[in-house]
Amino acid sequence: MAGRRGARSGRGWDAAPPRSGGGTAGRSRRGRAAGADPNGDTDATGAAGTTGWSEDDQGWPEGAATPSGRTDGGAAEQPGGFGGRRRGRSGDTAAAGPPRDEGELAREICLRQLAVRPRTRAELATALARRGISEEVAHQVLDRYDEVGIIDDAAFARAWVTSRHQGRGLARRALANELRQHGVDRDIAAEALGELDETTESETARTLVDRKLRTARGEPDAVFRRLVGMLARKGYPPGVAIRAVKDALAAQSAEAAEFAEYIDPDALADAESELDRDARAGE
Repeated sequence: MAGRRGARSGRGWDAAPPRSGGGTAGRSRRGRAAGADPNGDTDATGAAGTTGWSEDDQGWPEGAATPSGRTDGGAAEQPGGFGGRRRGRSGDTAAAGPPRDEGELAREICLRQLAVRPRTRAELATALARRGISEEVAHQVLDRYDEVGIIDDAAFARAWVTSRHQGRGLARRALANELRQHGVDRDIAAEALGELDETTESETARTLVDRKLRTARGEPDAVFRRLVGMLARKGYPPGVAIRAVKDALAAQSAEAAEFAEYIDPDALADAESELDRDARAGE
């Protein structure tokens, strides 16, 4: 038995692995291989980094704390491992400075909103309230923007009416509803809508009908109803819509012209207006 124990000792089974520096040698064969030089000695780097790679190889800047909690200089691991980095981050945040001024934050919010598209005062006030800006600070910032012309509800309303009428063919009734949704004052909206006269509105209605008639299919009465409904959804009064469709049908074909002769725009407009008033009363 003694001989066998001696043999085992001779093979190094009873020998304790040598310790060097601050690390534990022999943690892995890879670590021993990385730390050994051709003469059999272990250098300082091999002793400290027994996993076989240096922390710099993983992309950490020299001298910066790594996930192990050590720096490149081999400093002792801080308590908590990864927690050391988390504490460092919160410390950096604390050292960044005091909380930002509320007025500065309000101005930044407004400018970001205005960078997307023009906004009304009501829209900006809503955005500030949603971000928790106090009403007093919001009023101060918005009043200042009013003074320097950054906010101009009248200019917004005029541009909106022109753009939406030319681009989508919307009539004054639909445009008034959209301006109200954007928080434009009723008097300001009325002034902007006044620039869209009845003649222009009628011409636009006829242009929309002519465009739809190019691809319309079906009997004249069905086409008539669809086109009048299309104009109604865009905010055109019944009289304007019915007259525009009647005139367009009369110019399309002989069959459509014959149907159009029996259309009484005034009578239909009165009926549509009465139905519209009843619907509004029931809301």
